Amino acid sequence: MSEGVDSQPVALGASRVELRVSCWSLLLREETIKPDPCVMLQLFSDGQWSEVGRSEVLRGSQNPVFAHVFALDYFFEEMQILKFEVFDAGGEGAEDGGSELGPLLGAVECSLGQIEAEEVSRTNEFVQLEFHGQELDDKDFFSKSDPFLEIYKVNSNNTEQLVWRTEVVKNNLSPQWESFRVSLQSLCSCDPDKTIRCVIYDHDSSGKHDYIGEFSTTFQEMLQASTGEEVKWACINHKYLEKKKHYKNSGHIVLTQCKMEKVHTFLDYIMGGLQISFTVAIDFTASNGDPRSEHSLHFINPKEPNEYLKTLSSVGEICQDYDSDKRFPAFGFGARIPPEFEVSHDFAVNFDPENPECERIAGVIEAYKRCLPQIQLYGPTNVAPIINKVAAPAAEEEKTGLPTKYRVLLILTDGVVSDMPEACDAVVRASRLPLSIIIVGIGNADFSDMRELNGDRGMLESDEGRAVRDIVQFVPLREFKKAPANALAKYVLAEVPKQVVEYYGSKGISPGTQKPPSSSSSLP
Repeated sequence: MSEGVDSQPVALGASRVELRVSCWSLLLREETIKPDPCVMLQLFSDGQWSEVGRSEVLRGSQNPVFAHVFALDYFFEEMQILKFEVFDAGGEGAEDGGSELGPLLGAVECSLGQIEAEEVSRTNEFVQLEFHGQELDDKDFFSKSDPFLEIYKVNSNNTEQLVWRTEVVKNNLSPQWESFRVSLQSLCSCDPDKTIRCVIYDHDSSGKHDYIGEFSTTFQEMLQASTGEEVKWACINHKYLEKKKHYKNSGHIVLTQCKMEKVHTFLDYIMGGLQISFTVAIDFTASNGDPRSEHSLHFINPKEPNEYLKTLSSVGEICQDYDSDKRFPAFGFGARIPPEFEVSHDFAVNFDPENPECERIAGVIEAYKRCLPQIQLYGPTNVAPIINKVAAPAAEEEKTGLPTKYRVLLILTDGVVSDMPEACDAVVRASRLPLSIIIVGIGNADFSDMRELNGDRGMLESDEGRAVRDIVQFVPLREFKKAPANALAKYVLAEVPKQVVEYYGSKGISPGTQKPPSSSSSLP
């Protein structure tokens, strides 16, 4: 199940606003090839641009309407400058002003005050919906339709806002779409009688989707499904209705679930006793360079910490404030380790497999420094073993059904992942568990594979199925070289509160009643 909108708490003195983005007449990639656009939103703050978020990628579209919702805190008294950049994710390379997302199609800067944004009410009511189709029209000659559903909120001036776009169910005229959760604000502006328009298409890889039909409803009508009965609508193709004398419908859409939920905040869970368990995994492959060389990414310079140390300090020092015992498991991968010097992809950095925990982040750093002279950097860069290792206790935690421990895995790596299929499988499985993964790219390698794990092209899919949550946050450290000291941690940890709330909300797990354990450390 997926969540449709940011449920993080609003900053004091701010109003939460939602931004929805669409584009018109984007440039063709070539004379007849349409782009695969995606949008990156950045906010200018503290003298630099910082990323707010990215949309999904839409295949073959010059006029995309993105389903992704950008949520921001709006401060009346501040000039908040935004930059919207549109990239062609299917284009070649990052030349001519492009990025790892692909060539840049165009950009625009404006203030948040100039935008027609929708303010989010302070309600934290969400609704969980589940639809399926029945005997939809077949639009394909050699196979069955690949249907997906789009839901629009119709405003009083008859303009529309895309609320949700389901996944595509291939080769199926009676598709069962995954359940999803949206805020009542997004769905109907908390007005149960507001018109909601639902449109069904047959997906085409070119981006030119075939129209199957549509219907209109209200949230009041949808609520009939909350009592256990199904709500059914005829899917109407209005062109067929006008032209075909005996036309009845193009199939039916059935709502099987409409469940109201109150979404708690991250702070609710922390105050209820939830602990954030932080685990570190460090890349010790040979591509990092000989640690004795000053050109190595692992070189210990007494005058300045290397990039691995900088990342550990920046991110770890924030995470340790949410962990009562301040003890962190630390692992390495891709090295030959003593005494047999066999390659390991999940060895304890302190060489104690029975107790890989280190005392505070300072202990992780010391174990890392002691470890380097004792190992041989080797390879390959396999990350699936360490993901699976951390996922195992998370799976045990899931069985309890209690919000007691949520795990965050920080992977520091310098290069291309060697076991990408296995890594995708591991992430898809982990998306069902109380676990988030942060990957920081060290150095100047090609990190395009990481973008796939990051879900930049939509929810990750593998042989294990489709991820139920987006749990991976990736960032190349090189993008933060000129940023303030706290910028990296702020960026990579920004998604964790949302992911925590999304996980426990999807399981129907409310915050605990116990107070968080007291800590002997002084207040930060």
